[in-house]
Amino acid sequence: MKPVILTCGEPAGIGPEVAARAWAALADRIPMVWLGDPRHLPRGTVHEVINDMSQAAEISPTALPVLAHPFAGSAVAGIPDPANAIGVIDVIARAVDLVQSGHAAAICTAPIHKKALKDGADFAYPGHTEYLAALAGGCDVVMMLASDQLRVVPATIHIALSEVPTALTPAGLRRTIEITHSSLQTQFGIANPRIAISGLNPHAGEGGAMGSEELDWMNALVAQMQTEGFDLKGPLPADTMFHAAARARYDAAIAMYHDQALIPIKTLDFDKGVNVTLGLPFIRTSPDHGTAFDIAGKGLANPTSMIEAIRMAHRMSTT
Repeated sequence: MKPVILTCGEPAGIGPEVAARAWAALADRIPMVWLGDPRHLPRGTVHEVINDMSQAAEISPTALPVLAHPFAGSAVAGIPDPANAIGVIDVIARAVDLVQSGHAAAICTAPIHKKALKDGADFAYPGHTEYLAALAGGCDVVMMLASDQLRVVPATIHIALSEVPTALTPAGLRRTIEITHSSLQTQFGIANPRIAISGLNPHAGEGGAMGSEELDWMNALVAQMQTEGFDLKGPLPADTMFHAAARARYDAAIAMYHDQALIPIKTLDFDKGVNVTLGLPFIRTSPDHGTAFDIAGKGLANPTSMIEAIRMAHRMSTT
């Protein structure tokens, strides 16, 4: 069984400690390899440095397999060191090489700190996802937040709310729907995905009384894609899409902007939400939290999202 690679992320954040605790919880079930500088693991972490990914399955039940990647600096909890920026970036690239060459089943990434990467290495990407897409050759990707209760995809992500109506286009929404549909089939094993599409405006515009995008083009796009064989519902009022009975009627929801998507999943399953990047030629998951510098090194970090991210990566790789 090929292992899941855990990238170290920002070593001054909670990434190393939640990775160590996730391994402890899953050691006898899912083979994994932590990729980073062993000096950055929490003191007392039972680990073994390996030379080859094939060693992971045998070692993982009794020690965290570590593929060592030396960093320029040490790690002080809560204080990112720009000297480590190159190491963080190179670990991500190395993980992609390993999974694309068939040595790993999937990648699960710990959180990075974008300012530290920019300060220390002039990191040119808005975040993890864009860098992974570039490493994969520039493919189109979308972000899914997933748990056992809900899968939801925001059609636009980290932009101001005032920019959403302009950024949201027929071509862009179509591509988001296509990527989501394909990924549900190939990575989640759903042969005929049912996808719910939210409206942009309150009550999905209520016939133009509260916004016109639904009438101007969203209704037509959904209708056209339905004729092409996509099982779509919408545009639907976002405020009635996420209760239990509504969720039972679809396999994934596509929301029009960041908070419209993330508020429901974080309300339903705050600790167990997993970030999945769809559209990559490999599986990538990550915990749905940041570096949490304020609690790093204090033993307070909750590993649940990292555990769920590893589980989901493994499950997707064996579907």
